[in-house]
This record gives sequence, C-alpha cells and structure tokens, in this order.
Amino acid sequence: MSARRTIPATAAGTGTGEAAGRAAAPVRRFGKVIRLRPEHREEYLRLHADVWPAVLATITACGLRNYSIFLQGDLLFSYAEYVGDDYAADMARMAADPVTREWWRLTDPCQQQTEGAVAGEWWTPMREVFHHD
Repeated sequence: MSARRTIPATAAGTGTGEAAGRAAAPVRRFGKVIRLRPEHREEYLRLHADVWPAVLATITACGLRNYSIFLQGDLLFSYAEYVGDDYAADMARMAADPVTREWWRLTDPCQQQTEGAVAGEWWTPMREVFHHD
C-alpha cells in the first residue's frame, strides 16, 4: 500500500484472532474517516455496491478482515481488523497489486481528506477509545 494508504500501528487496538492456517495472532483494529465528495456520491456508492472480486481477494490475502465502510452525511467511516504477521509488508503488497491500484484510481477522486489528516495518509486514522468483545 502506498505511504498515503498505510494505517499507523498507533491507531490499532489489540485482541486475539486466528488467521487461516496460523496460530492465534493479535487482531489490530483500525477506524478511519474521509470525506465523500458530493458530486461523486452516486459513483462511489455504485462502485461499492459491486466491489471487484479481485480487490476483495487482495484485501483478504493481505490480512484484513471484518472490513466495513459506513456513510453518514458526507463522511465515510471505515473499520477493519488486521490479522496478519507483517502489516507493512501486507500493505506494500496491496499497493503493488495492479487491480487494486486501478480500483483506487476510480475511488480516490470521490474522496477528500478531512481536517486533521496525517501526512502520508489518505484516510484520517481515528484513535480507539473503547472496545468490548
């Protein structure tokens, strides 16, 4: 994943989970926010109503689970859990995937960074303040 797409480890929570074929690995939870450009709302919703299977396969192969995007007004909130062993390597692998890069080429113009965005990040990381399993 490009530098602007990585999620800082400090935004993650911890827990336990089991990756396919591996011993239990810590689960890292990530919440992020970005603004949806009103003029691209319908296009963004259309794209996400039928996400390309290859994009979904890459998300899974890179250790992301329970990945959701929510919409409130013009704000998009994403939630994901990372269950892999090397987050930086998995995000680099995702960023190198040509199909995922093409997906981002379509979705990025629909989005606008929020105030408080972190340098090198596209979506603004959120700090977890509460979690209950």
